[in-house]
Amino acid sequence: QVQLVESGGGLVQAGGSLRLSCAASGRTFSRYAMGWFRQAPGKEREFVAGISRSGTSTVYGDSVKGRFTISRDNAKNTVYLQMNSPKPEDTAVYYCAASYVGSEVTTKGTYNYWGQGTQVTVSS
Repeated sequence: QVQLVESGGGLVQAGGSLRLSCAASGRTFSRYAMGWFRQAPGKEREFVAGISRSGTSTVYGDSVKGRFTISRDNAKNTVYLQMNSPKPEDTAVYYCAASYVGSEVTTKGTYNYWGQGTQVTVSS
């Protein structure tokens, strides 16, 4: 079992920046590909960003490309989402997820474990 705990959410102004963290408790963090998803009120949970086990490969949802950056520090068992120039439409609950298989990382079903989520609110 892997426990995931997100932190760093809160209120941020449009054009500012915010960094989310996801701390993992498990035997070997580096064996999991990691992803970030988000869900706004009344909307489907959508893919935001994914990162490979080694951190050498990343993929982003179209709506955040060029603005958000996913990274990981395997020594700290932590994955991050750097949010630059956030927009009001980025407001959502952000979820961290872990995938042991590591394939099809843009798909919710590929993830084995999920965090509880952290709220991000972007004001205009």
